[in-house]
Amino acid sequence: QVQLVESGGGLVQAGGSLRLSCAASGRTFSSYAMGWFRQAPGKEREFVAGINWNGGSTYYADSVKGRFTISRDNAKNTVYLQMNSLKPEDTAVYYCAATINVVVVIHPDDYDYWGQGTQVTVPS
Repeated sequence: QVQLVESGGGLVQAGGSLRLSCAASGRTFSSYAMGWFRQAPGKEREFVAGINWNGGSTYYADSVKGRFTISRDNAKNTVYLQMNSLKPEDTAVYYCAATINVVVVIHPDDYDYWGQGTQVTVPS
């Protein structure tokens, strides 16, 4: 069992930055690939970024490529999402998730554990 707790969300003006954190507890954090997803009102949950078990491989949705960076610190059992050049369309609840797959996967059904989410709001 893995427990995930996100933090770092908030309200930021367009063009600004936020860094989300996801602290994991439970079984060995480094056994899991991690992902960030987001869900806006009335929309399906979508993949944002993923990172493999040791941080050596990352993958991004086209909509965030070049603006967002995912990273992890296995010594701190934490995964991060640095979000720069934020846009109003980035407004959503952001979730971190863990998968027993050690490689990056992008479908929500492939993830085994989820955090409770943190709201990111970028006013237009």
